Amino acid sequence: MPKTTAKKTTKKTKPLDFEKALNELESLVEVMEEGDMSLEDSLKQFERGVELTRQCQTALKDAEQKVQILIEKSEQAELEDFPEE
Repeated sequence: MPKTTAKKTTKKTKPLDFEKALNELESLVEVMEEGDMSLEDSLKQFERGVELTRQCQTALKDAEQKVQILIEKSEQAELEDFPEE
């Protein structure tokens, strides 16, 4: 009988959207700035902050690429007159 293994994924769930990730990051920073966390909790929250920052950067990069594609397509498009009826 073949052995089955579960696929490991680095992402726990689908990525958060940009606004949610940014809001969570802002909240995390506020809590960390209070300084009431243990070192272990601070490190965990810092790690989560790095993950959220990367998600935000990726979302911004994707949006920038989409905008660039749209700009390039619009520059290549030729204007045409509407047919007269």
